Amino acid sequence: MEAAELALYMFFVCAFATLVRHPASPIPHFIASSILCRAIYGLAIGATVIAIILTPWGKQSGGHFNPAVTFTFYRLGNVALWDTLLYVVAQFLGAIIGVAIAKFVLRGALEHDAVRYAVTAPGSYGSAMAFIGELTISFVLMMTILVVTNRETLARYTPYLVGVLYAIFITFETPLSGMSMNPARTFGSAFRAGYWHALWIYFIAPTLGMLVAAEIFLRARGGRRPFCAKLHHANNKRCIFRHGDRTTARPEFSA
Repeated sequence: MEAAELALYMFFVCAFATLVRHPASPIPHFIASSILCRAIYGLAIGATVIAIILTPWGKQSGGHFNPAVTFTFYRLGNVALWDTLLYVVAQFLGAIIGVAIAKFVLRGALEHDAVRYAVTAPGSYGSAMAFIGELTISFVLMMTILVVTNRETLARYTPYLVGVLYAIFITFETPLSGMSMNPARTFGSAFRAGYWHALWIYFIAPTLGMLVAAEIFLRARGGRRPFCAKLHHANNKRCIFRHGDRTTARPEFSA
C-alpha cells in the first residue's frame, strides 16, 4: 500500500510538473508569473496528497508515503522496527515505479530540460539554504501532524492541513530546495534522471527536521508518545501501530 501510494504520488508530481513547466503546455504561455505557476502546481500536489491519505489504502497504511515520516514515528515508539524497514523499502521502490510509469505515459515530455523528471535541486541560493529550507518545512510538517493528530477535536482535519502545507511550501519554498521533504520522492526522480547533485540534503534535512519536531513534542508531553502513526485514524481500517495517549485540550498544545 505504501509503495502504491508513493507511486501514485510520484506519477502526479511528474504529470503536474510537465503540465506547469513544459513549453508545449499552455500554462507557461498564459501565466508569466513563476509564483503563480508554483501556486497552481502546489494546489494540484496538495490535493493529490489529501486524496492519497483518504484512500482506503492510505487509511490502512497510515498514509505516510515518506521514509522520514515513518522513521520519525519509529523514534516516537509508534512503529515497530521491522515495519519501519519494510515501509522504507516499499516507499523507495514505489517512488522509482511511479516515475517509470510517468515516463511511459508522458513519453519524451518528462525528459525535457524544463521538467527533468521533476528533480529536486538546490536553488540559486546554494546548498546551505536548500538544507535550511528542507529542515524548516519538514519540521513544520511533522510538528503539525503530531499536534493535530493528538487532539481529538482536530485529528480528522489532519489530511487537509497536510495538503495545505504542501501547497504553501511548493509555492514559497521551491526556489530554495525544490521542495521535497521526502527522501524517496527525491530519489525516485534522481534515479530516473541520473541526477545525484546534493542528494544528501534531501536524505538528511527532512529526517533531521522531523526528528527535532518529535523530540520537542515528546518533551512537551513529558515523554508520552503520540496516539498513533496514522494520519487518518477515524476509520474502520485495522491499525497496526502502537498507540499512546491522545488529549482533548492540554496546555502544551494551546500555544
